[in-house]
Amino acid sequence: MFHDRDDAARQLADKLIEYRGKNALVLAIPRGAVPMAKLIAQRLEGELDVVLVRKLRAPDQPELAIGSVDESGWTYIADFAAVYGADSRYIESEKQAQLQTIRQRRAQYTPVRAPIDPAGRIVIVIDDGLATGATMISALHGLRAKRPAKLVCAVPVSPPETLRKVRDLADEVVCLEAPPYFQAVGQFYAHFYQVSDEEVMDMLKS
Repeated sequence: MFHDRDDAARQLADKLIEYRGKNALVLAIPRGAVPMAKLIAQRLEGELDVVLVRKLRAPDQPELAIGSVDESGWTYIADFAAVYGADSRYIESEKQAQLQTIRQRRAQYTPVRAPIDPAGRIVIVIDDGLATGATMISALHGLRAKRPAKLVCAVPVSPPETLRKVRDLADEVVCLEAPPYFQAVGQFYAHFYQVSDEEVMDMLKS
């Protein structure tokens, strides 16, 4: 469906072109979405930053998100979390582990400045795709509290049921494809390489 993240980003930028020249703040959910957000910010003549959120991993299934946490510590728990053995004690331990990762990434990614204030801005949140939508839910929730002028969620691909979850949290949702049969985000990319912390830091500096 997409050759790589650059291909997906170019297609998303075309759908977001109405925001060109409007000082949009383009926020990436690290790490995979950062190259995409950089390209989109350039096309829209906007500003690039990251929004730091982390998924809460299911016990013994680290790829499965049973919730998420944002930089403030606000936590979203999916209604199916208990089915996978995530009790309150496990969730608290996992939350603290992910908050530690968030603090480390903030220190790495923006060591000499605070996050860019989204208040009064058109804010466009980018991810390379949604599965359960957990991290996007936390990102949108946290950003809404900071009073942006408009909050946009933009992704290349998502299951239809996940789109329904995020629509209430954003003023606009832009999604290129919503296939009914969905296993993982990576299945919709011919090339889906891992993005390193070093790459993220270079992109945020340049």
